[in-house]
Amino acid sequence: MLRRPEYLRALLFCGLIGVPVALVAFWFLVAVQQLEQLIWQDWPEELGWERAPWWWGLPLLAVAGLVVGVVVARLPGRGGHIPAGGLHSGGVTKEALPGVVVAALAGLPLGVVLGPEAPLIALGGGLALLLASLVRAPQTEASTTLLGVAGAAAAISALFGNPLVGAVMLMEVAGVGGPQLFAVMLPALLASGVGDLIFTGFVHWTGLRTGSLDIGLPKPPPLDWGDVLWVLLIAPALALLVHWIFVGGRFVAGFVTTRTVRNTTLCALGAAVCVSLYAVTTGRSPAEAALSGEATLGRLAQDPHAWSVGALVAVLAFKSLAYALCLGSLRGGPVFPALFLGGAAGVLLAPLPGLGLVPAMAAGMAASVTAALRLPVSSVILVVLLLGNVDTVALVVLAAVVSFVLTQLLPQGPGIPSFSERPAGRAPRPASPRP
Repeated sequence: MLRRPEYLRALLFCGLIGVPVALVAFWFLVAVQQLEQLIWQDWPEELGWERAPWWWGLPLLAVAGLVVGVVVARLPGRGGHIPAGGLHSGGVTKEALPGVVVAALAGLPLGVVLGPEAPLIALGGGLALLLASLVRAPQTEASTTLLGVAGAAAAISALFGNPLVGAVMLMEVAGVGGPQLFAVMLPALLASGVGDLIFTGFVHWTGLRTGSLDIGLPKPPPLDWGDVLWVLLIAPALALLVHWIFVGGRFVAGFVTTRTVRNTTLCALGAAVCVSLYAVTTGRSPAEAALSGEATLGRLAQDPHAWSVGALVAVLAFKSLAYALCLGSLRGGPVFPALFLGGAAGVLLAPLPGLGLVPAMAAGMAASVTAALRLPVSSVILVVLLLGNVDTVALVVLAAVVSFVLTQLLPQGPGIPSFSERPAGRAPRPASPRP
């Protein structure tokens, strides 16, 4: 295949489209981040508040729900995929780009409990197809799929700051290799993680050393069997939590297929009520329960003692409810809210005897994001890169595999409306009477 001229041309074109796609993805992410900063921090401070008041999210999310509802009901592509169905790379078209951009920029900065990764996938794939049509490149089914995946990978890599995450995630999302990919990859992933645990345990127990890639950097305390046993309890619990959040999101998706604008606005207001209740019960900023949680996760990891047990329980409860409502009604990605929930649960459980902050957060984030994405390898790579700690890889692998297997065995709830269906909110035309 590598010797075929058409494949080499496609490879060259994919490399070239990475440049404009990455630039667009960069400015898209900058716009989302700057708008979030302006709306949730700068404006409240300019109006004389130390932080956003408890009711701040109510008008913002009402506007977000109204705009996204109109986009879903009226524009081609419905503003992107329904996030309760996970990440997808298929069905991306250049005609859907305006709706994707409007729904993302009208929702994410206003407090929608979703991340930018799904709009980025649609944006990257749609831009790649648009550029291909502009240069009049031959478009077959295979080339369209290849260009869409390549453009999406370039865009998602800009978000995670690592090309490995983008390539592996899009390989799993696109289903390259079909069901056999997971059938082969999952046992290999589990065996590698268990093997690493046993090997690390013997090195610690015997004091003997073998050749390794260790270059002598400082390390955290070594893992022990207490960490492993706690992971076997934490991972299923978080997998169940995130799984049922997604099942709830699928029920919400069915609710908004009728009277889309009204019901989407109602769901957004429901998420705003959850955000407001969190602020009222804790006295903290409503932004912690709103938005994707990406920035809040960093602050949580750097200063976990700033959060009381009550605040952690409250943010897990109210953000989970808001997350479920947003998954089925609004537009965005499921990655960062799941990571935040796993991280917050890890901080809450870290004081358990025999556990610790880093292992608890590693297991929590791996289990939650795997349950959300159903992409075990991508989830492991993402969590390891976020933690920057290779010594917890075995725990991350174990939590991801347990979470993936459990969520696959559980009832999946109702299906997600597909793009092939008519736009939500529009009544079907009555059939003309036959003569």
